Parts: sequence; C-alpha cells; structure tokens
Amino acid sequence: MSKTKAITFALLAAAFYAINIPASKKLLDFVGPTMMAALLYLGAGIGIGVLSLLDRKKRNERLDKKDLLFVMGMIVLDIAAPIFLMLGLAYGTSSNASLLGNFEIVATAIIALAVFKEAVSGRLWFAIVLITVSSILLSFEGTDSLRFSYGSLFVLAATLCWGFENNCTRKISSKSTYEIVILKGIFSGFGALVISFIKGETIPQLIYVVLALLLGFVAYGLSIFLYVRAQNSLGAAKTSAYYAIAPFIGALLSFLLLHEKLTRIYLIAFMVMIVGTAFVVMDTLAKNHIHIHTHTFTHIHDGSRHTHTITHSHAHDHYVTDKRHGHRHNRSELEKLIKTER
Repeated sequence: MSKTKAITFALLAAAFYAINIPASKKLLDFVGPTMMAALLYLGAGIGIGVLSLLDRKKRNERLDKKDLLFVMGMIVLDIAAPIFLMLGLAYGTSSNASLLGNFEIVATAIIALAVFKEAVSGRLWFAIVLITVSSILLSFEGTDSLRFSYGSLFVLAATLCWGFENNCTRKISSKSTYEIVILKGIFSGFGALVISFIKGETIPQLIYVVLALLLGFVAYGLSIFLYVRAQNSLGAAKTSAYYAIAPFIGALLSFLLLHEKLTRIYLIAFMVMIVGTAFVVMDTLAKNHIHIHTHTFTHIHDGSRHTHTITHSHAHDHYVTDKRHGHRHNRSELEKLIKTER
C-alpha cells in the first residue's frame, strides 16, 4: 500500500469514528441509550464478519485459551463503555462528549502504569495534566456552577472503561483483528441488548434499527478496519497521530449539524485539549523510531591489531534532541556480532 493511501485510510478511520457521537446524539431521540449501544456494536460485529468472509488473505494467528481472560475483560468493558457513552449523550451535549473522549488517553496511560507497570514519559505526564484540566472544564454545568454535569460524568466513565479495555486488547493485539472485532461486536452487542430489555427499553422502528446498525458498522467496525490497514503500512505511532484528530472532527460536526451552543469555557477547554493532544502525538512519535548506527571496534588478536565495523539498528524509547541523544544498547547482541566478525 502506498503512503498516501495509508494516510487516507488513517484519516478516514478518524472521520468515521468522529461521526459516531453527533449521529448517535440524533438517533437517541428515537432509540433508548442502552439499545443504541447494543445496536452499534452489533452493527460493527456483523459488518466486520461479512468483510472477513470476503477477505481471503487473513494471516493473523487465531485467539486461543491463553487469551480467554483478556477476551472476557474486553467484552465486559465493551458492554459497559458504550452504554455510559450513550447515557452521557442523552444527558449532555455532543460537542462535550467528543472532546471528553480524549480522556481515554489519560485512563489508558494511568492503567498501563498502575496495572501493567509500563513507563510513562515526562511529555506524556504533561499531556495527561492538560487533558485532565480540559476535561474538568468541560464537565462543569456552567461558569456560575460548581456542579459536574451528569452527561460529562457518564462520558468520563465510558473513557475509563475503554482505558481498561485498551490494555486488555493490547495483550491480544497480535492475534486476528477480524476475530477480535467480531467478538467485541457480537458478544458486547448482545450483552448490552440483554441489559436494555431488563431496563424495559423497546425495539425501535425498523428504520432506526437499520440506521443504528449501519452507524455501528461505519463508526466502530469500518473505522477499526481502516485503522488496522493504515497501521500495517504507517506503523502504530504515525497512525495514532493521524487518528488523534477524531475528537476535533466530532466537535466540529456537533456544531455544524446539531447547532450546539459554543461557550467561552468550551473554547478554553478546546485550546487546552489541542495542546495536550499535540504532546501525546509528539510522545507517540518519539517512542517509535529506529536508528541505524555503525560502530567500529579495534582490538588485539593473535598478536596483531584488528578493526571491525558493525552496523546495527535498534528501536528507541525516547525523544531525540540536538543536544543529547541517549539510548540503550543490547550489549549481548553487540558481543555476538563482535565474535562473529572475529
């Protein structure tokens, strides 16, 4: 795949997901929030299931018993998250929900640090602070009120669930993408459907069922499909960087299509969120680059001097500056290369 096509796929993945919040907000006038969550995930599962039948080049390893715990965690969290999101949309605005979706970055990073002991860089900590400040501003009911809005709290609960879910999915991300998305869609969708019936929600008119399923296929299923295709060519870091525009597209669509009110506090939160997201993008790109270096070693062997030149590449987990470029070498690998040269 060409680089231009891969970038197009990444941007389309972001745009398709961004459609989700304003479109769901509109459909919630006709569909209950839990029923809506169920239909969205069922649409994703069914749609990607059809695509998997048409794709004859599936090469990823299938899930097995070792993945069961993470799969179950992923499904349970994917039942809760969209329900919280739809409740947030029912009580709040689409524009707020779009931007608050970025709090998922904070949740994912904190959970990765606390539970999975992954490192968090100083740049990402700064981004976490900015995104958190922006989320707090977006969560107030108004400038003259110190109460948090129910809508914002539900959306934040959804991002926390997706933060845990991201870490579960990461553990099985090397396995079949089709299989992961289908399991997410079908089982999480049916789980939410059962809850919607328990709550007493009814099945809406057929036209709204079809629209919700199509929205789920595009906003969840097709978005993930295009994201993975782009990632195969661009790599995870660059794809994530392009995908970071999704919340801002969703906010723009909310103002254009739903005519939501643009407040001063929203503009302030918007600017803070942009800066925070920019730091996330920089941190993501900084952690995922590879350098090729040539090392020359001179030593005495059999009474004569020998010089060996070794070229090797290694991944870095830091940001490169002109002043300092510290990195770690795998000493054992270098020693193996030296012995080989001898």
